[in-house]
Amino acid sequence: MKIIIAGAGEVGTHLAKLLASENQDIILMDKEEEKLRPIESKFDLMTMKGNPTSLKDLREVGVGDADLFIAVTPEESTNMTACMLATNMGSKKTLARIDNYEYLLPKNKEFFKRLGVDSLIYPEMLAAHEIVNSLKKNWARQWLEFYDGALYLIATKIRDESPVVNKKFQDLFANESNMRVVAIKRQSETIMPKGQDIILLDDVIYVMVTPDQIVKLRKMAGKEDKSIDDIMIMGGSRIAQKTCQYLPDSINVKVIEKDKDRAYSFLENVSKNVVVINGDGRDTDLILEEGVEHMDAFIAVTGNSEANIMACLAARRAGVKKIIAEIENIDYFPLAEKLDIGTIVNKKRLAASHIYQYTLDANVTELKCLANIDVDIVEFEAKANSKMTKGKVRELNLPHDMNLGGLIRDKKGYIVTGETEIKEGDHVICFCDSLKTRKIEKYFN
Repeated sequence: MKIIIAGAGEVGTHLAKLLASENQDIILMDKEEEKLRPIESKFDLMTMKGNPTSLKDLREVGVGDADLFIAVTPEESTNMTACMLATNMGSKKTLARIDNYEYLLPKNKEFFKRLGVDSLIYPEMLAAHEIVNSLKKNWARQWLEFYDGALYLIATKIRDESPVVNKKFQDLFANESNMRVVAIKRQSETIMPKGQDIILLDDVIYVMVTPDQIVKLRKMAGKEDKSIDDIMIMGGSRIAQKTCQYLPDSINVKVIEKDKDRAYSFLENVSKNVVVINGDGRDTDLILEEGVEHMDAFIAVTGNSEANIMACLAARRAGVKKIIAEIENIDYFPLAEKLDIGTIVNKKRLAASHIYQYTLDANVTELKCLANIDVDIVEFEAKANSKMTKGKVRELNLPHDMNLGGLIRDKKGYIVTGETEIKEGDHVICFCDSLKTRKIEKYFN
């Protein structure tokens, strides 16, 4: 597959890194040559200095025989124009990064498709959905729902109160048919657990469960269930605005935005249960005056990663239990984890993993990339006569760096065990190293 990526920012670079490991024909283009040099030296791909809206540069990069043209520059208009040109010059499929939610309305999507833009991606919307999902339960760091609640993936941190500390997996989960730990984040290490592994204090465990086991999982983690009714958000960004729009009306939200014009604009676009304060959320005295200690959750989504981390730290010291930070600088992830910032959101990695799904086979129905763990969550549909349907899971000789979490059959969720037999049409939720997703495809095709 020949894939051209226009834009060597964090989205384009992360996407190129994923695809370069798979022997795809990748060309990364950008106006600024200095952005391309470090990428070309590290990864097996071609780079080209060029303008994605220049007919000459598009011809030179060979856009006419591209299977997929992806425009992810910071400028929405550049991305849209580049995709329209690419389609008219012969590209089979195009995708553009956008900043305007209006474009995603069904009537507008059809309009843009006729012009030559096949798919649109709005990273801020993906980030907002991630935040709202993380607020479903106060004790969960991640909360992903599959098939309207048939299965859940829940991440939670193991504290002193947990009865599972220093226990082996084979002792804890040997008889559990409705719960499976699929990954562990231990400091900076990602672990695919086996029977002899031990759960340690401060591990973040990623567990796939059926709905009836959620309460049991919470108790195993030593957590109390408390509703989230009051939230403080620092930053009136597009992510904050979409988050407010997606939250239930029953939740009270207080937004702190230092730019006066943006604060007024924000207020015009959200519901009546949102209060907007014109002020600097980095000012500890201000957030204390606004009652941060009484909040059930604190969310920092300014465009400044450092400011978001520091504000979350101040909120944690004030007693807020649920902390969420948008951190776009990946180098800051380890620092955020050491400071016990529960949920990290990175819209660029979310966007890159979403786009990556377009390069996979049709039987991949969903792919998710989590910000602070080196694991992809991929949902495959098992095809007739594929290796996955040839016997019990324990007999299939699957890779060690891959875990099968659960499956959906006839709209009902099941946890996968060694005795499970996967059938044609089952939707299987798989956990694997973020650079090995395509290698796993062959087991389902």
